[in-house]
Amino acid sequence: MSKRIFPHRCAFTLLIPLRNIFLSPAQVIDRLMLKDDMTVLEVGPGPGYFSVKVASILSRGRLVIVDIQPEMLRLSEKRLKKRGIANVDSHLCNGTTFDFQDESFDRIFMVAVLGEVENQASYMTEFHRLLKRGGILSISELVGDPDKMTVQSMKELGADSGLSFHRHYGNMWNYTVNFLKE
Repeated sequence: MSKRIFPHRCAFTLLIPLRNIFLSPAQVIDRLMLKDDMTVLEVGPGPGYFSVKVASILSRGRLVIVDIQPEMLRLSEKRLKKRGIANVDSHLCNGTTFDFQDESFDRIFMVAVLGEVENQASYMTEFHRLLKRGGILSISELVGDPDKMTVQSMKELGADSGLSFHRHYGNMWNYTVNFLKE
């Protein structure tokens, strides 16, 4: 399933505001090119650091969060509920497949997650299946992550799954790579 899963007992470290220096929720939203009526999948939300702001943008849409750790989902749900955000569904996933219909999402995003996944090619194939035509898969990586992937390895995974490289944001330490389903 996973190489090295970020421990839920350390989730509080993912909420430290200094994290904005590397990647802020506003940057994620900008890079996703969100519209208020989209359906968005966040893979590995941790305690919901990005979830709150993304869901807030989706006034007529929905955010779906998935994680393999029930504890992380509970933390995200608690954070969202505390802020009165109700347009979010959460699902426990098995680390291999996602139990959603084909072409369910306008956007899929993850931050510092794909490097932890054992079978990355299967995930990418699933993302291709889940994205609507014209949909974007956005993968962000951050400095300090021991499982950080290279841009080149992400591009290869994207191409192998049928996704087209769309755009690269950031620098060599902190970056986002977007793929498009054509």
